[in-house]
Amino acid sequence: MSTLPPYVGIDPELAATQLDAPAGTADFARIASACAAGRQDLESRGLEENGKRSLRLFSTWEITRYLIPVATGHFRRVLKENPDLPQGRSETQGGAKWFTLDEVLKLRAHFGAKGSKAKDYRPYRPGGLPAKMLAVANFKGGVGKTSTAAHLAMSAALDGYKVLVIDLDSQGSMTSIFGGKVEDEWQTVFPLLARHYARHLQGDNQARAARGEAPQPLDDTLSEALDTSAQGLIQETHWPNIDLIGAQLNLYWAEFQIPVWRMAARGWRLWDALTESLEEDGILDAYDLVFIDTPPALGYLTINGLAAADILLVPLGASFLEFDSTGRFFDMLHSTFGSIEEAENIAARALGREGLAFEWDAVRAVVTRYDGAQQAELAALMQSYLGTTLSPHRQGYTALIGQAGEQVQGIYEADYRDFNRETYVRGRETFDATWAAVKSLVIGAWRRDERANAQAAE
Repeated sequence: MSTLPPYVGIDPELAATQLDAPAGTADFARIASACAAGRQDLESRGLEENGKRSLRLFSTWEITRYLIPVATGHFRRVLKENPDLPQGRSETQGGAKWFTLDEVLKLRAHFGAKGSKAKDYRPYRPGGLPAKMLAVANFKGGVGKTSTAAHLAMSAALDGYKVLVIDLDSQGSMTSIFGGKVEDEWQTVFPLLARHYARHLQGDNQARAARGEAPQPLDDTLSEALDTSAQGLIQETHWPNIDLIGAQLNLYWAEFQIPVWRMAARGWRLWDALTESLEEDGILDAYDLVFIDTPPALGYLTINGLAAADILLVPLGASFLEFDSTGRFFDMLHSTFGSIEEAENIAARALGREGLAFEWDAVRAVVTRYDGAQQAELAALMQSYLGTTLSPHRQGYTALIGQAGEQVQGIYEADYRDFNRETYVRGRETFDATWAAVKSLVIGAWRRDERANAQAAE
């Protein structure tokens, strides 16, 4: 006789005895507290005794294979001939040499200055141009948005770029990945947005005074924001060339405060707040790349992140529901930014000034958590419809990715000795290829800017 499915014949009396007491509002606090304790426990497993996170060391094999394009023998000869360079450390007598990433960056600089001019020891970064900002966004959760943004930031850092990561998601997952500590909203981007609004209000009040009208007062929040700077919000991470502006739950308050400010001052260009604040504080000159992790919703923080971005990356899985959801996301982007342009351009035409037109260097969708054995047909279908908008590279899921996630770290932070060498190489390949595709967009956009500037100067 066949066994009945488990949902058949459930005893109501037994089911009732298995229930807890009815849940109330206070239970949410209890559950949240339990999650916080668990999160702290998981995060602490990646910390040193001093409570801080540190980045692992890199072996000669890794350096010459992935970071500095030289033969291992030549690398060792250069170290021997230049005793002032970092020499690394061995865990055993005559064993492999291991280096910190900071030491790797110094070695890269040496090879860039003294090595073959035919090799790209240093990453392409044209002078006189600002950093490129990349936003990773999708309003569907579980698509690998934060993981993709974090690994791209790490990839760029290993490639030699100086990176700033901005977490706009009040859940603070990106902040946790990089070991950030954020006490309240005043250590997030919130004061930069508030400062931008306060500056607008100050200018508006000058115009009011010229017309003999009473000014709009600046409350304590806005007055305090005027004294903040992006530099004061940036914290170092355990990566020597990755810095962070973190996030925490209170940042979500901005989603309620920004529309209040906008209603009080319809002329405030809220979508420019993040971009212009970073420009004003010299952040785009101090860094090469800025990665922005956005909330999984198209709110005011996401609008700021997307408007600031030069390149928009949209991760999605190769499934019907994620393809459908991503299509709706792009539809919302069209409606949102189109309505902003339309409203602004009506006023611009009336005043005889140039209109507003949002523009991105590139927009790419990226398939994440890809299983070629199960999803190849659907991925090919998605590619046929999206064309070049969908990156041809599929970010595969490997054992390395799963194990690294359990350790609360990125795959680049995982010590390859903890894995089978083949597993490590295969796991790296998919993220290295993702970075290669994104880096090509960045370099192409910089080069296009260089040509435009040269033509404008002629």
